[in-house]
Order: sequence, then structure tokens, then C-alpha cells
Amino acid sequence: MNKLELQRTANEIRKGIVTSTHAAKAGHPGGSLSAAEIFAYLYFEELNIDPKDPKKADRDRFVLSKGHTAPGLYSALAQRGFFPVEDLKTLRHTGSYLQGHPDMKKIPGVDMSTGSLGQGISAAVGMALAAKLRGHSYRVYTLLGDGEIQEGQVWEASMLAGFRKLDNLVVIVDNNNLQIDGSIEEVNSPYPIDKKFEAFNFHVIKVEDGNDLDQLAAAFAEARTVKGMPTAIIAKTLKGKGVSFMENNVDWHGKAPNDEQYAQAMQELEKAGEQL
Repeated sequence: MNKLELQRTANEIRKGIVTSTHAAKAGHPGGSLSAAEIFAYLYFEELNIDPKDPKKADRDRFVLSKGHTAPGLYSALAQRGFFPVEDLKTLRHTGSYLQGHPDMKKIPGVDMSTGSLGQGISAAVGMALAAKLRGHSYRVYTLLGDGEIQEGQVWEASMLAGFRKLDNLVVIVDNNNLQIDGSIEEVNSPYPIDKKFEAFNFHVIKVEDGNDLDQLAAAFAEARTVKGMPTAIIAKTLKGKGVSFMENNVDWHGKAPNDEQYAQAMQELEKAGEQL
């Protein structure tokens, strides 16, 4: 898929995020929107996956460690063909398989149930270690929030990953600088993030604009060349990216748009799509 197609896909993922959270009257749009390009690149370019065979043995694994941004993951999975895009409107509804957090037992394409922050990366490290022990070639990717890395379990998992030289593991930090209570600098600063991962024997790639697909492509290509150590991609992004009134606004961490806000957001995204 070329860059223009990926940009259009990221825009469609954003529409799905806005549509699903509006329909649910709940959810986490801000951190889903900031990662739209990351989801687009992973699911349409990077990952070895097959929507027709979601459990194929040699598939690459993806773990959404920041599980509350499920609207972004679901929208990407729907766009990729794992389930109908129309089903996004059932997010968080009683009886829907699209719960507020990813469920590996019910949702095609979800490799790990997540939600408790800090735990997803541990599962991803386990998957990567299992591949090494069994001689399998699949790669494992996990997406963390920058607020999430305040959790101690993240660093326990990272210690093991570095120690076991898991070069089949790519940890991505969505560094949008905002968490539920404010900026990560004010709440409990994890900076410098790059030095921390380096201390745990990771190869670190810094992406100055994680909403730029060229920069993401270069980072993931570099990660594939790394041998003997896991990779951490630290991607600076804009929380709420693509919807003007949500951008860099902490209020939209975990709040759904009302009818008027939904109409404005979709109008902006439609216009953005037309310009691509």
C-alpha cells in the first residue's frame, strides 16, 4: 500500500473511532486518534496477518497494551476485513462482541485481552520468548501509552525482554504527552523515555512525528534490521489528532462526542479525506 492509500486508511480509521465512541456514548477517542497512523501502518503494511485465517500459526502478533484505545484497534481490524465496519456502531452495547476493551475470545484478530495497564507488554514479551524457544519466525508488536509506562510492570517485562535478547519484539510508545489527569510531565514524568529503554538493553528509535507515515515506515524498517536486542519505537504523536476540538485536549481522553460534536468531527474527517 502506498503512502497516499495509508493516509486515507488512517483517516477511515479515525472515522470509525468517532463513529463507534459516539454510538457507544462512551470510550476513549483521544489516544485512539493519536495512534491512527500507527494502526494503519501495522495492519496494512507491517504485520504478517490474514483476515481469512486470524489464528494462523505463523502470523505476527499484536498486543494493544493500552487496551482502553480499543476503538482505534477495532476500527483498524474492521478496515482490514476481520469483521464488518458496520459493527463498529455496536461498541460497548449489551450483547456486542466489541467490548470496551479487547477480548481475544470473541473478536477476530485480537491476540490478547488487555485493559489493565502494564500487563499487555508482559504478554507480548511472553509471546516473543515463546517464538524464540520454539524456533518460530513470527514477530510480536505491542503499543503502549506514555502514561501507561508509569506502571512498574512495564519495566519488569522490559528487563526480561532485554535480558533474553528478544529481537523479534517491537515495543511502540504512543507519546502524545497526555493521560487521564493531565500531561504526563505533571502527573508522573517518565522522561527521558529513550534512556530508560536503553538502560533495559533495547535498541531505541525516536520518531519525531508519529503521525507521519514516512517516519513510521523508516522506524519499522530499521526495527527489522536489529539483531540481538528488542526494539522500542518512541513515537511523538498528537492526542485527538484529526478532530480540531479534540487535538491536544486532555478532556477527550475518555469522553464520547455528542450528536453535534460527532457531526463536526465527521465533517472535518470527510474534508480531510477529500483533500487526500
